[in-house]
Amino acid sequence: MRVLLVEDDEPIAESLTRGLSRYGFEVRWVRTGSEALAAEDFALVLVDLGLPDVDGLDVCRELRARSDVPIIVISARSDEVDRVVGLEIGADDYVTKPFGVREVVARMRAVLRRVQPAAKEPEQHGRVRIDRRGRRVHLDGGEVELTPKEFDLLAFLAEDPGAVFTREQIMEAVWDENWFGPTKTLDVHVGVLRRKLGDAASLETVRGVGFRLVLT
Repeated sequence: MRVLLVEDDEPIAESLTRGLSRYGFEVRWVRTGSEALAAEDFALVLVDLGLPDVDGLDVCRELRARSDVPIIVISARSDEVDRVVGLEIGADDYVTKPFGVREVVARMRAVLRRVQPAAKEPEQHGRVRIDRRGRRVHLDGGEVELTPKEFDLLAFLAEDPGAVFTREQIMEAVWDENWFGPTKTLDVHVGVLRRKLGDAASLETVRGVGFRLVLT
């Protein structure tokens, strides 16, 4: 996913770019509001308010007038007025500096879940049918009994079949961004899914990285 980062503070921008890249995001970094308004083809915007050429709120207002792209403000301004104004002109969330990459990623995922419409029709992946609204999975027409976390794991991996997701990405998406327990639970759930899906799907281990789902 391509993310537009609008931030003139180089250390913050470089740190955030590196951090988001580790979570699989492709970041385009620009330093000014004019560069941000000239940018194209991105799925989410992170914008600082203290830009050198124009106020970040004006950038948010213009971006919202153009499209429904998700916008998250990242700013040192912690006043309630700034928060309210930012949200009222179209920002989807407001994160105050200093912040951690994990928090930003969690906010990004929460915003994307809100703005992306839920799939209305079940998804057919070969012999596997995933009904996200009903949280049900069928294999060759028969329902597969999955626990809530097993379903969440399968649904997450099935968002992009064949793509490799890191263990950290999976843990934070399926469990919780504040999960600090052992990742062994992920291996257990992967093993159970492998047994339940049989040869209809392959949950492949990518050594040193994570897992990918290949549906047949």
